Amino acid sequence: MADRVTVIGWDGSPLTAAASAALGAATLVAGAAHHLALPEVPAGAERIRLGSVALAARRIAGHRGTAVVLADGDPGFFGVVRTLRAPEFGLEVEVVPAVSSVAAAFARAGMPWDDAQVVVAHPRTLRRAVNVCRAHTKVAVLTSPGAGPAELGLLLEGVHRSFVICEELGTARERVTVVTSDKAADHSWRDPNVVIVLGGPTRPGTAGEAGGWISGRDPSAGPRGWTLPADVYGPDLGEGETQLLRASQLAHLGPRLGDLVWDIGCGSGAFAVEAARAGAAVLAVDSDLNACARTDAAARRLGVQLQIVHGTAPHILENLPEPDVVRVGAGGAAVVSAVADRRPQRIVTHAATRDAAELIGRDLTEHGYGVECALLQSVELDTRAWTERERSVAFLLSGVLPRRGA
Repeated sequence: MADRVTVIGWDGSPLTAAASAALGAATLVAGAAHHLALPEVPAGAERIRLGSVALAARRIAGHRGTAVVLADGDPGFFGVVRTLRAPEFGLEVEVVPAVSSVAAAFARAGMPWDDAQVVVAHPRTLRRAVNVCRAHTKVAVLTSPGAGPAELGLLLEGVHRSFVICEELGTARERVTVVTSDKAADHSWRDPNVVIVLGGPTRPGTAGEAGGWISGRDPSAGPRGWTLPADVYGPDLGEGETQLLRASQLAHLGPRLGDLVWDIGCGSGAFAVEAARAGAAVLAVDSDLNACARTDAAARRLGVQLQIVHGTAPHILENLPEPDVVRVGAGGAAVVSAVADRRPQRIVTHAATRDAAELIGRDLTEHGYGVECALLQSVELDTRAWTERERSVAFLLSGVLPRRGA
């Protein structure tokens, strides 16, 4: 086993005395090609071109001597330290960090970044990274080949964002470019790069604030409550938008950061807004232009990001990006069936009668979903006289797609 493993972050600036001393004593050095070309790397040291960090860790574990791993930026921030510290390798790791590429990118842009979401995009996580960019006003994306600025721009079709693209930070070839998201695919970009994605309305009351108390998205922003009272959304809530039904639908879907939610038949926008408040990206669909306008107004008033699609389901759904979870607020069994064909993880809807609920439930079952149905009844009381003010009854249906291999 290696006597000592030192992980050195490099941001293009001269190595610190501690980093130079560790590198000078190394008998094995692992890193990318530009790291191995540094003049401080000992001529007699074994060199490993870093591709798979796990494979490199196995070689380091079998090495008798002193090992150094070179990495860009802060190697403890979405970097190699996590893999090297895995128990199966048994390595004792010391870290000499540098400025992270995310911090460097925001410094080049002259912007604070304590309020930014930070995501990693590679081909497996690209869709979820894009969903975070849909849902939030400031996101830093650590890209990879095949999941870079061009791919981000293509998948953000219909959502206007500005990209600050920082290529090869800390090197002589460093370049910072500002483009709109729809133009990102028109260029070739050098790796490695970081993309700062900006745009969309901010939460009311944030302009000029001195700063928050937590990095990334502030979970305390906006009114308290997973669902909000009807009067927040105005007098036009439909029968499928009662607060109890919305709360149950949210509980069944569990929208979260990185998800894309479809809200079909968005009505006043109450459910769409509340899914967005949970951190998810939301496509709100309705055939009524007035409903689209109400949803847009509610989103702006509460400071959340929504993409609103005017059109009639199920036809309008054909060209929408793949959803993770879906609420069907209107359209009945035909729309539920079309949604199930797209295989989201979860679907919720409601029905006014038992016959309609049975029809939807059978269709979901035929599509391979596990189905639950409950009769929800809410009675709103006037607490001044404790008399009944309003009564609502609906069948709540939820479908869950079993996990593959379960």
